[in-house]
Amino acid sequence: MGKLYDRAEIYDLIESEDRYKVFKTHWEHILSGRDLRSLLDVSIGSGSATLPLAELGMRLSGSDLSENMLANCRKKAEARGFDIELKCCDFRNVADNFDGIFDCVASTGNSLPYVSNEDVLKTLEQMDSLIKPGGYLYFEIRNWDKILTDRKRFFPYAPFFDGDTRVNLTQIWDYNSDGTITFNIMYLFEKDQRYVQMEVFEEHYFPIKRDLFLGKLKAMGYSDIQLLPYPSHVDTKGTPVEDLPWYCVVAQKP
Repeated sequence: MGKLYDRAEIYDLIESEDRYKVFKTHWEHILSGRDLRSLLDVSIGSGSATLPLAELGMRLSGSDLSENMLANCRKKAEARGFDIELKCCDFRNVADNFDGIFDCVASTGNSLPYVSNEDVLKTLEQMDSLIKPGGYLYFEIRNWDKILTDRKRFFPYAPFFDGDTRVNLTQIWDYNSDGTITFNIMYLFEKDQRYVQMEVFEEHYFPIKRDLFLGKLKAMGYSDIQLLPYPSHVDTKGTPVEDLPWYCVVAQKP
């Protein structure tokens, strides 16, 4: 099976102006009360989660391992008139690819667990090296503690449309004997009430527990470590952040 991130045109089918506005509002909440003017996203992908920052006046830079995703990111940025710096590189050596420091270094999406827990901790060190004193480290992540406890397998999305084609998206998760989890991602395309296409992708993850990355942040001297809902403005109806399926982490560098 192929990798979804090699097919940016399919990955981006779910995007819409409404989703863009959700991401923009999320960042407005994150920026509130924090002195941030520059941000590097080390897993920017096609830019869906991060490009609204440019509209909010941030100097935006990004990196990703996928040239296909970066190509889509460039097109989206150009279409909106955004000038952003993009480089293709592995976030495990991102410090070798960017000069200078940033007010914030981020990893959007559930990108960090694509690599082993040990490499996640090394990546946090790489991110830290590019953050100015008093700046922020930020990342978004699935709640792997909850995933490992609940062990759910089937995750259907609400159908959406690409023109007059209905897109049905489902994820099926396999819990592997080595502790990793495989996300089987299936797209079914329908037109005129007939099935016309199917695309199946396989993504491999290394679950990382909350205590491990929080311990690393504390060991690096970070303070005011916050776990926030993702998106940050969503009403969780009293559910503790630790019980949400996704959250984001914001921590301030000493």
